[in-house]
Amino acid sequence: MTYDGDREGGGGHRRLDELDVRKLTVGTMGNATYLLTARAGGEQLLIDAAAEPARLLALLREGSPTARLDVVLTTHRHSDHHGALESIHAVTGARHVCGAGDADHVPVRPDRRLHHGDVLTLGHVTFDVVALRGHTPGSVALAYREPRHAVAPDAVPGRVHLFTGDSLFPGGAGRTTSSADFASLMRDLETRVFDVYDDRTWVYPGHGRDTTLGAERPHLAQWWARGW
Repeated sequence: MTYDGDREGGGGHRRLDELDVRKLTVGTMGNATYLLTARAGGEQLLIDAAAEPARLLALLREGSPTARLDVVLTTHRHSDHHGALESIHAVTGARHVCGAGDADHVPVRPDRRLHHGDVLTLGHVTFDVVALRGHTPGSVALAYREPRHAVAPDAVPGRVHLFTGDSLFPGGAGRTTSSADFASLMRDLETRVFDVYDDRTWVYPGHGRDTTLGAERPHLAQWWARGW
């Protein structure tokens, strides 16, 4: 299946040099779950075990015949992002990681509490942890950069892939419930995302279609002005 995550409800499979990226939409709230498979060793990381555990296990089998799962990342504490976490954790025994600020508000105790600037590894593949405070206190994103020698059919050498949970969507920042939380999230998005990564950066949000930083960057002032 080709990758079509840039449309509403999209999914599919993107083949990169070091990593396979699969997107699946699950649950009544249309949550996006992402399976990242290291091509060299077959290690797998699931981002947000949101709902429909049987479908998530089928997704794991797409990447590994044994439905191997090494790590499950919960991007933030909201229940629609971890509705299947207990089931997936019980079946696979995967390590659970989430942002430190949300670690006490998720149903499976994390094996690791993530902080801004941490590095998460999947076999020989590394991801930078980006804390984006505001949607929840412990919301985190993961950033993966393709190697500069990338040659896979879906590759763009040096491009960053950013998995943002509910902190960044096409058209704006994630929902916040106070002006202080909104300002916190916008500051983190500006200083930790838009000031760090270039316009080619592909954004994989927690719901709906994908986007790029280039598509969103011109609208930052409008987001500040509308205040949500």
